[in-house]
Amino acid sequence: MLENQTFVCYNDFGDSMKIDEIKKTKSGKYKIKIDGTVITTYDDVILDHHLLYQKEISPETLEEINKDTFHSGQYHKALAYALRKVRSVYEMKKYMEKLEMSPNEIEKNISHLKRIGILSDASFVKAYLSDSLYLSNDGPYKIKQELLDQEIEESFIEEEMSKIDLDYVREKLTKLIHKKLKNDKKHSSYQLKQKIILDMVNLGYDRDMIMEILSDVSITDQDKLEREYEKLYEKLKRKYNGKELFRKIQEKLYSKGFDIHDIQNLIDKKKSENF
Repeated sequence: MLENQTFVCYNDFGDSMKIDEIKKTKSGKYKIKIDGTVITTYDDVILDHHLLYQKEISPETLEEINKDTFHSGQYHKALAYALRKVRSVYEMKKYMEKLEMSPNEIEKNISHLKRIGILSDASFVKAYLSDSLYLSNDGPYKIKQELLDQEIEESFIEEEMSKIDLDYVREKLTKLIHKKLKNDKKHSSYQLKQKIILDMVNLGYDRDMIMEILSDVSITDQDKLEREYEKLYEKLKRKYNGKELFRKIQEKLYSKGFDIHDIQNLIDKKKSENF
């Protein structure tokens, strides 16, 4: 359906219609009064049809104005979308497809936005990389993949990623790892390290860098081991007792990644307290 316009009816004889008034609105559009009927259009449509220099137009011209107004309206929607933040060419194409533009219109509008400096994949890569690196937890590999998903030339991506401060990436990763270490209350050191490695790799960080940071971290299991023991003891004592109870607790704790020697020492301690 055509938007932002009012269709003017004319008689069957195709008489010319008089342009009574052309007035610019606060929104930047123009209202044209033709034989008492008002249509709303854009400056490019007015210029293309030389309406400022004509007093009358034909029905055929009016039909062309209506069509051009619709297409110009679609372009201005795309322009507003592009100006809200830096966009990739891929994003703009997808948005224009939602506006149901034809492939030719899309290519024409993309070319125009590039020509006037509003659309550039190189600029998008710079902005996206900066925002993702400094305003999110994402690491370089994830950021690169997200850029590739935007169908951006890899050369643009590689050029910008070569400028990344690896010391900053290491500092950011170190903070993320220590935060996970601090907040975890239930995993054994082995489970926790494996979980951190998986989480950080999924966030796009280099595995070697992750392992290097973790190698400098000392994790004690004793408090967690005792908490898990107490939880299992309260749960399993309803079903088991004696040696069978302690054997079941031992199995459960081992399956959670706790060291077998630490488990046995704790169970021996608990046995001596209970008997």
